[in-house]
Amino acid sequence: MTKYLIVFFALILLVSLSSQTADPKTQNPTRSPSPAHSELTRYGFPIGLLPSPVKNYTVNPLTGDFVVDLGDACKITLPPDNYLATYSKKVTGKINHGRIAEINGISVRAFYQWWSITGIRSSGENLVFEVGMVTARYASKNFNDSPACEGRRHSAS
Repeated sequence: MTKYLIVFFALILLVSLSSQTADPKTQNPTRSPSPAHSELTRYGFPIGLLPSPVKNYTVNPLTGDFVVDLGDACKITLPPDNYLATYSKKVTGKINHGRIAEINGISVRAFYQWWSITGIRSSGENLVFEVGMVTARYASKNFNDSPACEGRRHSAS
């Protein structure tokens, strides 16, 4: 009887250890990107520039004018420097390959103040964020994953 208990406990230990070392991708499979996120990649941008989920989006293929509807305003933390960013319910702008301009609806908090991100350029392995006349360069790989909204403001119905 003792022999069977030892084998039983050994099997339980083995199963628990194997489940802890399993590939995390198989335990929490990632969702496929939304059509709006896929659209970003067609213009040369990583999907992490938009939070998840995106409710709806439109892009005029002739002018590049776009509207992204997030359903509600949300906030995220931008990598790699952990800046707090807010997205309005609707984000608008103009997109062309390697360039997003005339952005309305994205703000970032830096130096104790909120700044509107007005443009984003893809420059090789980097993204260049424009805040008026000031720019900041970050590695594109920091934006490979679409962040989930950390907080949403809900309007009363």
